[in-house]
Amino acid sequence: MDRIIKIAKGKEKAELVLKNANIINVFTNEIIRGDVAVEKGEIIGIGEYYGIDEMDLEGKYLSPGFIDGHVHIESSKVIPGQFAKAVVPRGTTSIVADPHEIANVKGLEGIRYMLDESEGLPLGVYMMLPSCIPSTPFENAGAVLEAEDLRELMENDRVLGLGEMMNYTGVINRDRKILQKIQLANEKGKIIDGHGPLISDKNLNAYVAAGVKTEHECSTVEEMLERLRLGMYIHIREGSAARNLKELIKAVNKDNLRRCMFCTDDKEPSDLLESGSIDNNIRLAIKEGVDPIDCIKMASLNTAEIYGLNGLGAIAPRYKADLLVIDNLENFNILKVFKEGKIVAENYKPLFDIPHRYNVNMKDTVNIQKVEKDDIKIFIEGKNVNVIKLFSHSLITKKVIRKVGSDIIVRDGEFIRGTNILKVVVIERHRKTGNIGLALVEGFGLKNGAIASTVAHDSHNIIVIGDNDEDIMLAIDELERVGGGITLASEGNILDTLPLEIAGLMSECPLDEVNNKLNRMLKIAHDTLKVNTNMEPFMTLSFIALPVIPDVKITDMGLFDVGEFKFIDLAYE
Repeated sequence: MDRIIKIAKGKEKAELVLKNANIINVFTNEIIRGDVAVEKGEIIGIGEYYGIDEMDLEGKYLSPGFIDGHVHIESSKVIPGQFAKAVVPRGTTSIVADPHEIANVKGLEGIRYMLDESEGLPLGVYMMLPSCIPSTPFENAGAVLEAEDLRELMENDRVLGLGEMMNYTGVINRDRKILQKIQLANEKGKIIDGHGPLISDKNLNAYVAAGVKTEHECSTVEEMLERLRLGMYIHIREGSAARNLKELIKAVNKDNLRRCMFCTDDKEPSDLLESGSIDNNIRLAIKEGVDPIDCIKMASLNTAEIYGLNGLGAIAPRYKADLLVIDNLENFNILKVFKEGKIVAENYKPLFDIPHRYNVNMKDTVNIQKVEKDDIKIFIEGKNVNVIKLFSHSLITKKVIRKVGSDIIVRDGEFIRGTNILKVVVIERHRKTGNIGLALVEGFGLKNGAIASTVAHDSHNIIVIGDNDEDIMLAIDELERVGGGITLASEGNILDTLPLEIAGLMSECPLDEVNNKLNRMLKIAHDTLKVNTNMEPFMTLSFIALPVIPDVKITDMGLFDVGEFKFIDLAYE
């Protein structure tokens, strides 16, 4: 403390001084010309200072590092260290991660893996404990986590609270096990994230009264304002699948700004590499007319204060020196990134390596009973069939009725083919239960082959779509062989495979290698397999198995009508 005070008074030199900066002050919405003195990773003073090491910023802007308020690392398809190498050069110096994808596969062991893998990175990785494992009772996941399972991890300093509460019906209907998890977070004084896009009025009041504080699922201004009025904090999300910023930013003003923050939620490798992380949210918000400093505030100070991240989110004495050097406040090019006073990225390139940790427990997670060709046959009784209709650029599906004989060809009661209709199969892959869900899908457009993946939200069973049983079987066998991933099959051959050896969700390879492989496979899917070019095949496939998004989905337990909240038969009478 003695030395800190001497440095702050200018009596001693700091370890590092960033000189001649235009300092962005998120407390007062000012830009102040001056120096920033840094000692042992903390900011000590702002004004005129001298350092043992000095860097002249020549009038460039100095911003606090950005914080992603809600993100699933697993969606990047790379492990935490590789994820850090992608987002840190884009200015994201801290994240609030929800590891519910890997927890659905490996339970507590998966969460611990994410904590261990992210320890010591030049990226502050904080965690929210998954609240819904499995996400619903209508599918089989690799684990079941109750309140007592989470208790020990809730004590971890990097665990900030309870992750997105998708089971909003359980909250408002006072489900005992859900309330126990909420009570655990409340006992520890930790925050609870929301996920309640469909609730309103008194049900929303009940959801908030239970202790849910944030919401990242708003898609309309009306939803956002209703939640702000009840005291919730809003994540303004711009991810790969869900892009809500352009709509929600219309509602942001000087009165409610401090209750808003930015997040990405889920980002594919190509989007991370091309558009970036939270820096992309900021650029888009500036284009929509929001003051640049207000954008930075939503990307830093707001998130830090909402999640209790003391010492993050601003440039001021005793705040961590997580700092960005930016050329201007329009294009927002990030020239340098400092994490706790050390330069960790420059000109969008990471300046750090990550340790390689070999973890065999996260591998070989495809555990299925032997699948026979007869197991994936679909037999149809009656004249009409329930079909899952897909839409371009949307995760929403629709239940449609198609006629046997005209839309669908049946031979001896067995589905053979249909007009733009394919077979989709979900195979439980965690506990060797032998569960197989079968359905028909319209609008995907695939011909002469199959696509399969172990990335199938949220339980991450094997999901495969195809127009012939031979290629479907081949794709299933390939995913079992490589221990999980994404694969393409056609006319008896595997065209390409991306192994995702960590829980069937992530690769240990660098993000650009994973992205290059995915781009090649995407081209094969569109050019060779003739998948609808207005559809991202791998992402679309991964969400066909998620029974919390309307209208109808398929899980390893069968065809599920989200609106009616029940399983339905393929046959429609």
